[in-house]
Amino acid sequence: MTVLTKAKFVSPREKAVKKRLRLNPVDRERQILNGAIAYFAERGFDGPTRELTSRLGVSKGLLYRYFPGKEALIDRVYEEVFLGRWDADWDSLLADRSIKLRDRLQLFYGKYAETMLHDYEWVRIYLLSGLAGASINNRFSTFVTEHIYKPVLNELRYEFDAPAITRLPASEGEMELMWGLHGAIFYIGIRKWIYHAEVPKDAPGAVYLLVDGLYSNACKMMTAERNAKTRVVRRKS
Repeated sequence: MTVLTKAKFVSPREKAVKKRLRLNPVDRERQILNGAIAYFAERGFDGPTRELTSRLGVSKGLLYRYFPGKEALIDRVYEEVFLGRWDADWDSLLADRSIKLRDRLQLFYGKYAETMLHDYEWVRIYLLSGLAGASINNRFSTFVTEHIYKPVLNELRYEFDAPAITRLPASEGEMELMWGLHGAIFYIGIRKWIYHAEVPKDAPGAVYLLVDGLYSNACKMMTAERNAKTRVVRRKS
């Protein structure tokens, strides 16, 4: 006679624990990193480590086995969210003089603005990092200066017959032009992911206007500076 035995009930929590126990080191590290990204995007960087480990479902010892400290974890979050999501083709696009500069800027900033509108983690982690004084904000600002601000200004100078960035460092006015454009684009992301407010229905059109403003203002600024230097040279001669 066949004896039927009742199957043991396993709770969802027990299943989750067993699943975590079966993870190999690579998958475990990825699980912790993904959980940390979600946590920092929601909670920010001021929360205690025990709150983070509770959210991740791991012990502090296990967390430190993969990441020696909270700052090491933040470093990996920076690499994953900001460097990992940077498109290397953007560098080539900004330098491609076979495309008219105004068109290049529109193409690049159209793609860049998509990050603000579709990447909840990118916007919130950048903002919350700055508010908490974490390293992510300053590191990415430096990265953006080297990969966007200076290359764009160099191309604008080439467009308007001004000295290259390698010959003459960016002026305060030029840097303010770049900060103004990026601040306006970033604010679209803040409206969506921080304030949960309405954003432009035609976001590409809004970005187009902002970029067109940068181009026009740079033209006025660089032309005025060039003319002023020409007048000085003439007076001296």
